[in-house]
Amino acid sequence: MASVTVVVNNTVKITRRSFLATTAMTGATFAAEPFNRQGNPNLRLSLAAYSFRSFFRFQKNNMREVKSKPMDMFKFIDFCADHGCDGAELTSYFFRHNVTRDYLIALRRHAFLRGVEISGTAVGNNFSLPKGDARDAQIAYVKKWIDHAAVLGAPHIRVFAGRETKDVERAEADKWAIAGLRECCDYAGKHGIFLGIENHDSIGNAKNLINFLKAVDHPWFGVNLDSGNFRTANPYEDFAASAPYAVNVQLKVELKVAGKKEEADLKRMADILRKANYQGYVVLEYEAAEDPYVAIPPLLKKLHGILA
Repeated sequence: MASVTVVVNNTVKITRRSFLATTAMTGATFAAEPFNRQGNPNLRLSLAAYSFRSFFRFQKNNMREVKSKPMDMFKFIDFCADHGCDGAELTSYFFRHNVTRDYLIALRRHAFLRGVEISGTAVGNNFSLPKGDARDAQIAYVKKWIDHAAVLGAPHIRVFAGRETKDVERAEADKWAIAGLRECCDYAGKHGIFLGIENHDSIGNAKNLINFLKAVDHPWFGVNLDSGNFRTANPYEDFAASAPYAVNVQLKVELKVAGKKEEADLKRMADILRKANYQGYVVLEYEAAEDPYVAIPPLLKKLHGILA
């Protein structure tokens, strides 16, 4: 892989054969550190709209038929309220592309009256693109959702770095992603909104995730810690190593240990978060096979007890 130079904060330059490989060797180069939270752990329960992805009529700007128990954002907020959630994560995929400010304000009003905070949202961006129209569109998409989050009162947006392609070296794609994330963090910070990078694709282990976080090095940037996305021999170790950097946590009821799917130990993960003095939302993102209308209520009841 060719040598690449990355500029961090416009002052520090690092030459590397691979961004992730070099930052692993020179971890002290970057300034970003774990969040220094005062006080005691505070784990607040939220639910991701993505848990009902098969029941939303509108998904990624396409309308589809849902024959049984269709879901919309108002119903989803009601579901969260009826099952004692502190928050609701309103995934962007289930909004129309041209969603109006009035609709967002109506959602915010409804959530307030139901006693539920909008804990965040999530976008499906790809910043691993060179300069051009496609990249500009991705940055505009994230900035648009920063604006939407501000209207909703959502303090956090889950973001991705980007997708790997065979035609682009990983280091070059990382450089593009870092620049795009910094630009969007600057914009998000002006609105008081955190962007959380998810452990996803090429950053599916704690070392790569933390090195990526440190490369972006922004006060409005942290980890969207997804318990189900580590592809390592011991995902609990990666979860623990990443927890001090988390600005949002998404819990899955299943995870892969040494490549084998098994039931997640939710209490163990809650204990890890407490040890890291995490203070924020723990979002159930249900992706297992059972009907979410059936499976989620007992899971939320269980999590109430675990997080209390």
